[in-house]
Amino acid sequence: MAAAATAANLAGKQGVRVVVIGDPGTGKSSLVVSVATEAFPENVPRVMPPTRLPADYFPDRVPITIVDTSSSPEHRAKLIAECQAADAVVLTYACDRPATLERLSTFWLPELRRLQLKAPVIVVGCKLDLRDEQQVSLEQVMAPIMQTFREIETCIECSALRQIQVPEVFYYAQKAVLHPTAPLFDQEAQSLKPRCVRALKRIFILCDHDRDGALSDVELNDFQVKCFNAPLQPTEIAGVKRVVQEKMPEGVNDNGLTLTGFLFLHALFIEKGRLETTWTVLRKFGYDNEIKLRDDLIPTIKRAPDQTLELTGQAIDFLRGIFNMFDTDNDDALLPAELDDLFSTAPENPWSSNPYVDCAERNVLGGLSLEGFLSKWALMTLLDPANSFANLIYVGYSGDFGSAFTTTRKRRVDRKKQQTQRNVFQCYVFGPRGAGKTALLQSFLGRQPSDALPMNGERFAANTVELSGSRKTLVFREIPEDDVRPLLADRESLAPCDVAVFVYDSCDEFSWQRTRDLLVEVATHGENTGYEVPCLIVAAKDDLDQSPLALQESTRVSQDMGIEMPIPISVRLRDLNNIFCRIVHAAQQPHLSIPETEAGKTRRQYRQLLNRSLMVVSVGAAVAVVGIAAYRVYAARKNTSS
Repeated sequence: MAAAATAANLAGKQGVRVVVIGDPGTGKSSLVVSVATEAFPENVPRVMPPTRLPADYFPDRVPITIVDTSSSPEHRAKLIAECQAADAVVLTYACDRPATLERLSTFWLPELRRLQLKAPVIVVGCKLDLRDEQQVSLEQVMAPIMQTFREIETCIECSALRQIQVPEVFYYAQKAVLHPTAPLFDQEAQSLKPRCVRALKRIFILCDHDRDGALSDVELNDFQVKCFNAPLQPTEIAGVKRVVQEKMPEGVNDNGLTLTGFLFLHALFIEKGRLETTWTVLRKFGYDNEIKLRDDLIPTIKRAPDQTLELTGQAIDFLRGIFNMFDTDNDDALLPAELDDLFSTAPENPWSSNPYVDCAERNVLGGLSLEGFLSKWALMTLLDPANSFANLIYVGYSGDFGSAFTTTRKRRVDRKKQQTQRNVFQCYVFGPRGAGKTALLQSFLGRQPSDALPMNGERFAANTVELSGSRKTLVFREIPEDDVRPLLADRESLAPCDVAVFVYDSCDEFSWQRTRDLLVEVATHGENTGYEVPCLIVAAKDDLDQSPLALQESTRVSQDMGIEMPIPISVRLRDLNNIFCRIVHAAQQPHLSIPETEAGKTRRQYRQLLNRSLMVVSVGAAVAVVGIAAYRVYAARKNTSS
């Protein structure tokens, strides 16, 4: 009982709300009254008020609120609202009225799907005492319905009149909420679901203290005590291993219970209806109902908009270690299969989708170097530090949040101090279509522009850059032209940006004109919000015929705005003019290369004039005060002498 109560509490439920629905006359209200009073009511109201079963009604010690409903058309809105607020739904039919059974699959279950209901459904045949003995069994009746509607957790028949299986209805409803089947087990395949397997694998590895690939008797006993607060006797351990060995010989070896055997045991528990056992284990190791780490295990991250998080040396050393551990062929790269193995204890591979899937340098076999591996972690920490920390835990990091991450100084402070201590720099890449933005990112990853995967929206590229003997991580974020205006609609959109690059096609005058407009828009936004960023202009496609006007105008604009001259590059010829080091250098000097618009100059000049005026007034006031004081001294002396 104590273990079950702990599991229920870890599920985060202070109470379970069960809503009872079904056709009129199927026995909904009688069922509710009967479970509350343990007697069949003579006079039952059409709809019962909400009824509460106390916490000690069932072993899980979680109170249940039962909500009765009316299926009449005038109460439809209330019925829908109650279903959407339900933790579980009890759907009734009458055993003596086959038409109400048919309505489950023709109306009620499709309607619950239409409402996109996520709650588990318990199908209940009421009035079992009136069922014709010639009718087919519950299993035969419900099998095709459950095959179609997987949201049905279980089916049961009951009789409120005879008090047959009435409490069981709500026990199963509560159990479906606290110990749901769907996240753990695939009923159709009759196997554990992948996410459940991955979580149990992580738990197995954490409990395999000697790392020999099996749980010894001592390790099994430690596991039992941790999860259930009770030791296993030697005879019980022997019995567990005997059951596994009989059904699955590879589940046990000379060292103890293998991972295969551990997974088999949990599949066996679930098949026998003992879901609470597996859920107790999962929750003891921090998992929620979606089989991911509970939110309360990930600290709330508080930071200013212009602060970011970076991995600490301790976290980087850990990542180097697991990289080497999973580089089984010792080729200094993680092949896709090796990377999948590394993340096999996480709910899924966090880098299997954008923006991570194609953001780092790979070798010809698709392998990820150590630098690429660490760059992806740096990117994930930059974009989603909570997810980064969760995945560190999944792959075996045992330190706390503070040991894994450091919070950078505010960028505004960096500008005032004219230096930065950051190791990861984010560069926004602006430019019109066809200017060469993607080609720049691809060259940063050692690829040809044609290697870029099709992508809707923003593209990222992360790699390391060596500058003045130190290695920094540079993250490019390519901003599609159509996304610039929505981006700048957010006042804090430039806060995470260390440096911005504006790419234009040096052969195309119109490409430069659009790039100039983007530069002015971004610079104006920075001036208006206080999140100014160093900016560089990149003249791409330098190997082709240049537009003299574009060259002349871009040079003039860079001089007028007080930033570096345009940097010509040719990706095709691999003549990149040391662009990546220059970008990092600009980011390391956050007070320089900040463009100034005409409006910004006017404001600056006005502030300077105002400051000078205030200084003149202050000096004048000081002179006046000194003059008055001198006069008073003179007057006092004159009076004394006379």
